[in-house]
Amino acid sequence: LLLHFFQKIYYSFSSQLSQRSVLLQQMENHLGDKKTEKTSQTQAADAAYKRNAALLNDIEAAEKRLQARVHLQPHPDIVKHETLYWASVEESIPKWEQFLLGRAQTQWEVGRNQTESQPN
Repeated sequence: LLLHFFQKIYYSFSSQLSQRSVLLQQMENHLGDKKTEKTSQTQAADAAYKRNAALLNDIEAAEKRLQARVHLQPHPDIVKHETLYWASVEESIPKWEQFLLGRAQTQWEVGRNQTESQPN
């Protein structure tokens, strides 16, 4: 009878120990899976950070190249109009030279003075 009692206790203890061992193994597996998942997420986040940093560097480099081109090469229409403007200025210099030197009136002032001096 006592032997039978100890056998029951032993089997009960063995069963509980076995269940605990299975549960412990399941928890260790779960923890391992979580660590693997976290490592994978960390690696993915690091890779995304590096990709984003590389993209940002590429965008900043492209922006600098565009700014340099904008400052170095004006739009062709602007160059055309600047050229026409300065050609016009150079063409007008002889007409304005005496006025700019303070030796004569402008053509408009001369025309206005002549109009004012004529009788109606």
